Amino acid sequence: MDDFILYFKMGLNHVLDFTAYDHILFLVVLVVVYNFNQWKKVLWLVTFFTIGHSITLAFAAYGILTIKMKIIEFLIPLTIFITGFVNVLRSNKSSKEKENINLIFALFFGLIHGLGFSNYFKMMIGREEDKFLPLIEFALGIEASQIIIVLVILIIGSLLQNLFRVSKRDWILVTSAIVIGFSIPMMIERVFW
Repeated sequence: MDDFILYFKMGLNHVLDFTAYDHILFLVVLVVVYNFNQWKKVLWLVTFFTIGHSITLAFAAYGILTIKMKIIEFLIPLTIFITGFVNVLRSNKSSKEKENINLIFALFFGLIHGLGFSNYFKMMIGREEDKFLPLIEFALGIEASQIIIVLVILIIGSLLQNLFRVSKRDWILVTSAIVIGFSIPMMIERVFW
């Protein structure tokens, strides 16, 4: 039980660490197109991201996959930028179209984000024989923390749209533009070529 709590907390802290806010920024641009009555879709979105994240962590933990960290460190803010940019471009499109592309983004970009944490995760589990249980426990912590972040985003969006009459389009555009603004310097800092 102590190991479960340890790895669960590590997963929780991995996302809720405000000094490593790239994960939070990605969740913001991924979820900003949704509202509370779409909670099932949002839950699937978060789960797809966790699955992608966990797959690459597992590949790294078992020594199946190794990628240069400089490339991954650049790709992480690039995924944030792309998701935000697509939100801006598609702000007038139907909600269904945005949802489908976001599911693809969640899974594929989850793979990339998982690679960004893979070296640390390998060191964290060390030479343990059973890597599967720590991975599941860590993934559950990630899932829980992502749900917390998503709830905050949905609450803020709901308050702005219902109390202050901000249009959904403006909420998506402004939020995505702010996140894009954060991602550009991150990409410039992490250029690997």
